[in-house]
Amino acid sequence: VMAIGNPFGLGGTVTVGIVSARNRDINSGPYDNFIQTDASINRGNSGGPLFNMDGEVIGINTAIISPSGGSIGIGFAIPAKTAKRVIAQLREFGETRRGWLGVRIQEVTDEIAESLNMDEAMGALVAGVTEGGPAEKAKIEPGDVILEFDGNPVDHMRELPRMVADTPIGKTVDVVVLRRGEKVTLQVDLGRLEEASAEEDKTGDQDKDQPADSPAEKEVLGMILSELDDAGREEFKIDKEVAGVLVKEVAPGSSAEEKRVQAGDVIKEVAQEPVSTPADVIDQVKKLKEDGRRSALLLLSNPNGELRFVPVRIED
Repeated sequence: VMAIGNPFGLGGTVTVGIVSARNRDINSGPYDNFIQTDASINRGNSGGPLFNMDGEVIGINTAIISPSGGSIGIGFAIPAKTAKRVIAQLREFGETRRGWLGVRIQEVTDEIAESLNMDEAMGALVAGVTEGGPAEKAKIEPGDVILEFDGNPVDHMRELPRMVADTPIGKTVDVVVLRRGEKVTLQVDLGRLEEASAEEDKTGDQDKDQPADSPAEKEVLGMILSELDDAGREEFKIDKEVAGVLVKEVAPGSSAEEKRVQAGDVIKEVAQEPVSTPADVIDQVKKLKEDGRRSALLLLSNPNGELRFVPVRIED
């Protein structure tokens, strides 16, 4: 491949290299999908075309990794396929328009896959659903694992944002999710990301169930648990919409501490089963242990209502 640009003010400079990799994620954003090349790219070279040997533009030179600011042979280009879609939108609308699903997702690790009784770690685990968003309207739920989107398999979490962003706004797509061991196909009408950006932080479960009046503390999985009462809400500044079982303390060196469970977190589910008392948590962990499971998948809420899934090892 050949890179043409204006490094250090030297216009029309051509450098030559090979393609090292495609679909590279350099942690610059949710849509990372870079071509990696060792064709020299330096300051002032970004924005120039990356050509193949037939003279076709295959990418736009964008970034480098370098301690010194100069080329060390690790450069990145946006694929031409991605650039063409953006250019077409700019020509038609004067701005970019991306599809929006309305979910907060996390990686399916080996531990989470084992907790969900999956054969392999794949897909995107739904940790939260935006209120009023396309996913909520289609009845996608926290705890679902998105396996397919619009007929395309989701092998890794990072693939889903790109798939959604590249799908036309308003299109009805089939989304296949794994829910409590069963595959379920749901139809989603995609929204527009830019219109929904102000709403994206409003993820949270809408469970309004109230806890019992008197708190009772229990210990399990290295955590001291209590029913969530007014005193607990006041102590940890927990939002009134959050319901579940309060984590009052976490034992040093426990699996829960390793997974960054903290005092003030609220357990909403254990193994995708809702819990409202410490006894519920203990019962679910006991069932998992009897079934030979090595970890318990907890759905936790922080005091502000933001959700995340955490697999906690079940001690012998």
